[in-house]
Parts: sequence; structure tokens; C-alpha cells
Amino acid sequence: MPVSDETLIRDISAKVRNIPDFPKPGILFKDITPVLQDPALFGRLLDWMAADWGRVDAVVAVESRGFLFGAPLVERLGAGLALARKAGKLPWETVAVDYALEYGTARLEMHADSIRPGQKVLLVDDLLATGGTAAAAVELVRRLGGEVVGLCFVIELAFLEPRSRFDVPVRSLLQVP
Repeated sequence: MPVSDETLIRDISAKVRNIPDFPKPGILFKDITPVLQDPALFGRLLDWMAADWGRVDAVVAVESRGFLFGAPLVERLGAGLALARKAGKLPWETVAVDYALEYGTARLEMHADSIRPGQKVLLVDDLLATGGTAAAAVELVRRLGGEVVGLCFVIELAFLEPRSRFDVPVRSLLQVP
């Protein structure tokens, strides 16, 4: 029997740890590792993440915690997996974009052949903060000819208003006001 979003929200919220001043002073890190240690809860979270997107040809998982969700989601969605990684981590020809983080700047890359023109793409990660990393991944998908059908996150820092950056559906289970 499917559980309600409210039950899942309660159960995930009880497991996520707040770690102050990580990775830098003033940042409150949302640690999802206790969720990953609970296989039944992790499975319920993956079912929620996979639901109601329609056709998805590829899942783009954003480094690094997005990989934890992207890999099992491809099985549930019958889709391929593409990785969006920090600069210099992919071994083949890449496309790249520079972007601003909530606490610095970075470069995101994807393999040049990871998305084919016309593919329907779901982007996944653990946390949506300012939206810079996700916006960079969306830009890369579009450069490669993919169509982003949505973005899916476990946690969203809603007080930063990241959704305003996107013109596609954004879904997050936990929203920090």
C-alpha cells in the first residue's frame, strides 16, 4: 500500500541530520546518510522520486550525492543514467558550464554523448539551495539537445527561492522555509 507524502515527509525528516558549519562556517549541512542506512525508507523515497514524471529517457544525477539517487532511479524509470560532475572528473570529451554556488564558484561537466537530442530528462540531486548547480545541469542538458521534464530533490532550501530559476516542474520532499 503506498504511503502518503505526509508519512514519508515525517519519516525522512526524522532521519536527516543538521550539521552546523559544514563545509564552511555559516552553512547548515543537511546530512542524508541516515536515510541511506534504512533500506525500506530509502526505497520509499526512491518510489516517491520516480512517480508521475511520464516518459523519462535519461536521469541526470548531479555530483556527488545525486549519484546515490540517480543510479537506482534509472531502474525504476527504465531510463539511462548521465552524470553531471565537477571539472576534470570525466574521462572522455565533455561539455562544461561555469556557475555560482551558494558559497563559491564551480564548473560542471557532462560527457558530450550522455544525452541525445530529443531525450526526455529528469535531473536529480539531494538538495536544492540557490539552484546554481541544478541550473548549470539544465543548461548542459539543453546544450546537448535534451528536454528537461523536471527536477527532483529530497530537500529544498525554500527560503533561498531557488524555484524562480527554472521553467520546468521542480519537486522536493522536504522544504526548509
